[in-house]
Amino acid sequence: MGVRLLLREETLTARIIGEIDHHTARAVREEIDSTAQKIKPLHLCLDFTEVPFMDSSGVGLILGRYRLMQMWHGRVTLLNMSPQVEKLVGLSGLDRLVSIERGEMDESHE
Repeated sequence: MGVRLLLREETLTARIIGEIDHHTARAVREEIDSTAQKIKPLHLCLDFTEVPFMDSSGVGLILGRYRLMQMWHGRVTLLNMSPQVEKLVGLSGLDRLVSIERGEMDESHE
């Protein structure tokens, strides 16, 4: 489990690697928040390309980052979720708070 962070202009992209559950969510959250607190991006992209599984801890992870970005009047985009992860996001109602994009990451998200 890990996170690769990329900053380009005002966008921080967090490429999450591995499953997100109660054992891993805290470390991911701390790594994203530590960097975000320093740079206060206007846009946070959470890239789920390499996330095969997520439980409700992942919902909490997304919601917490959404709240953090709201403090800076920023926005959150979820990228490349598997159908299972996207279904969980939809059932939780997070799809009404954040943007969802499918397909490969383009230049604006790296």
